[in-house]
Amino acid sequence: MTIKAILTDIEGTTTDINFVHKVLFPYAYDHLPGYLRGHEQDEIVQSVLADARAELDQPEADLETLIRAFLGWIEQDKKVTALKTLQGLIWVAGYEQQDFTGHLYDDAYEYLQKWQQQGLKLYVFSSGSVKAQKLLFGYSDFGDLTPLFGGYYDTTIGHKREATAYRAIAVDIGLPAAEILFLSDIKEELDAAREAGMATTMLARDQLPSQSDHTVVQTFQQITLTNI
Repeated sequence: MTIKAILTDIEGTTTDINFVHKVLFPYAYDHLPGYLRGHEQDEIVQSVLADARAELDQPEADLETLIRAFLGWIEQDKKVTALKTLQGLIWVAGYEQQDFTGHLYDDAYEYLQKWQQQGLKLYVFSSGSVKAQKLLFGYSDFGDLTPLFGGYYDTTIGHKREATAYRAIAVDIGLPAAEILFLSDIKEELDAAREAGMATTMLARDQLPSQSDHTVVQTFQQITLTNI
């Protein structure tokens, strides 16, 4: 069946995983106290703080208590919605101030552009929020790449290691799953996408696995859209 759309992961696939873990996360951690103290009265920050108080079950928690809680959640790598929202706000400021740009592998940039020009529909599925995805591509090393993509998905549509998420994405895209190619560096995600009926290709940039029942490549140049 002809591939008509490409659904891509970000970390380890289009983007060096170190960008997220060595640039974005530390930036949010370092700037979080100052950001909250400076934006405490902003309406969206008030909502984030209310969510954090609910998460802590401490409705009267003051700002400094909340700052300590947020930093603790980062240290523990907790998946707390209030933290994800706050990190997104801090990253917006970082991108806008040009403190960093969103990393993209050269080959990913080249082929995403080429595929879009060839008429393929491009979509993103990442564990990072849709807001964070749009920031990374909107302020990328190559400028604003958001026009390349027809849609963005995060875990609000389903877990990345569960086939139901990929079935839901296929329905939303409006194509049979077999006409969608999913790219990722994670075997369990690829397994779930294949269970949902999608074609799959693993990006193994640093080291090829000893064996795999998915097509394996090291760069976007090696991806073929036939015989997958």
